[in-house]
Amino acid sequence: MRVARPWAAAGTIAGGVTLALLAPSPAAPAGVPAHKPLPLERLFDNRAVSDDTRPGDADFDGAGASLSAQDLGAAGWTPGRDIALDAARLTWPRSAGARPDNVIADGRAVRLRGRGEALTFLVASSSPNGPGTGASGVGAVRYRDGSSRPYMLSAPDWRAGPAATKAVGLPHLNTAAGQRQETARLYAVTVPLERGREVASVVLPRDPGPAADLHVFAAALRRPADGWTGSWAASTAGYTKVGPWTDQTLRLVVHTSAGGPGARIRLENTFAASPVRIGRATVALQANGASAQGAPVPLTFGGRPGTAIPAGAQAFSDPVDFPVPADANLLVSIHLPDPVEAVPVHSQATQRSYLSAAGSGDRTGDAGAESFTGTLTTWPFLTGIDVRGGPGSVVALGDSITDGTKSTNDANRRWPDVLSRRLLGQSEVPAYGVLNAGISANRVVADRYPGEGVSTDTGGVSTRHRLERDVLAQTGARTVVVFQGINDLRWGSSAEELIAGLRSVAARMRERGLRVVGATIAPCEGESLCTADADVRRSAVNAFIRDSGGAFDAVLDFDAVVRDPEHPARILPAYDSGDHLHPGDAGLRALADSIDLRKLVG
Repeated sequence: MRVARPWAAAGTIAGGVTLALLAPSPAAPAGVPAHKPLPLERLFDNRAVSDDTRPGDADFDGAGASLSAQDLGAAGWTPGRDIALDAARLTWPRSAGARPDNVIADGRAVRLRGRGEALTFLVASSSPNGPGTGASGVGAVRYRDGSSRPYMLSAPDWRAGPAATKAVGLPHLNTAAGQRQETARLYAVTVPLERGREVASVVLPRDPGPAADLHVFAAALRRPADGWTGSWAASTAGYTKVGPWTDQTLRLVVHTSAGGPGARIRLENTFAASPVRIGRATVALQANGASAQGAPVPLTFGGRPGTAIPAGAQAFSDPVDFPVPADANLLVSIHLPDPVEAVPVHSQATQRSYLSAAGSGDRTGDAGAESFTGTLTTWPFLTGIDVRGGPGSVVALGDSITDGTKSTNDANRRWPDVLSRRLLGQSEVPAYGVLNAGISANRVVADRYPGEGVSTDTGGVSTRHRLERDVLAQTGARTVVVFQGINDLRWGSSAEELIAGLRSVAARMRERGLRVVGATIAPCEGESLCTADADVRRSAVNAFIRDSGGAFDAVLDFDAVVRDPEHPARILPAYDSGDHLHPGDAGLRALADSIDLRKLVG
């Protein structure tokens, strides 16, 4: 954009945050220059970050505006800091705030070598004319065997892009005239790579043209989680007020699917505006309530007993030799030494967890329950537990029915739990781990939680906006069961909108090599928003799911399993929890028992 170009990149991507592979090609896209690959930092030609005391020193957008170094520091994004996003480890530029810290994409080649399952970029677009619509362009991944494959990179605008998919949001813009109260955002976007092939370099897209610039701050390969299987997961549903919690310990109860001889945990600071410090963490088998079977096992992070997680980022613990049984309850204890006033949370745990008293300090090593005088019905920060070995995992992508709403508390009777026990009890197909990516009130095409700020709404961002975090970046994901859409219909989405959303979600997952199994939407007549019109739209969507023309690799007819044969618009009374929307324990068991396990494998 700084210099007008006689050409422009082709194509855009819905949502503005996705990278897609295009058709294979033996060379870089036509017109992309074959520059000698250099480390990304040697290509930096733009300065996006300024100190608040010298706000005119940087010019990110061509109009003199820039990001605040102080805002970035307050978010934990300090120069040279590793930022883990969607299982990729990126480095925030060491030069940020002092020298050029990003490159304006213009066909330059980045030296990036190794094997991975995806390539993650930290990006944003800018325009000198104010908030824009984003920027897109075609680049190429070059492999060591001399071949290359093009991809489309789309970067949302740093001032107008969606909050739901941001990597980090900042409260100010710096200008030569001073600081303005206006949100700025950066984004992490990914493109799949051909598994097993070694990347030699990555050619960035050409300049999109005079209307916008596409900026790249960092790029990294997302390594496959070889040797690991996801055993438990929970999706972050919102960012809510707590306490404040001050020098307290969380003791979270979770239920495993697959077992293994070692373990690691994943913590996430999703949607947050500031970093969180983890003092210590441990894992143990649950004895009863908050009491452990034996001494809890300490966890480390990069060899240290604790860690600080920047805003929007995640942290994996180091692997620990801790035998994890299948189908068992674990206690994950997390000490929060600093005051915490709001947390990223999975709100509908259907499981009681525990909390020590304010000022009680680090109780992560306690085997007994005496210090844990408070209870929680949510899962803050903790989003995953992985085990060594195993065949990989099935992800159950859904809403409250998958989340387990109306199932018996503390009993692990969600349909993904029942599916896990079925997989463990047979030998016909791999005994996959089962990861529950259900969020109560979640929708496919519209956000409930906006993705930014403290909120009482914990319905999550839409499936299309959370797909990378909750499915594509999950450890060992092999198959996805998509059982979602009733909330879209209950809140007025047309059948056509929902079908388009399901098509898009399925296509993105299949592009990443996942097997995608569609499940028909269950009936709900009798619930206040399940009108006759909503049921007509539900029937249209189910007709698509049953005969999707290849959008899904297989279909599960959950509608047929739980509907009343005498009255197909409603749940069979024996399966109804009583609210006419959610199946109870018997209905959830019927869903899981109906699954032909062979449909979960290719």
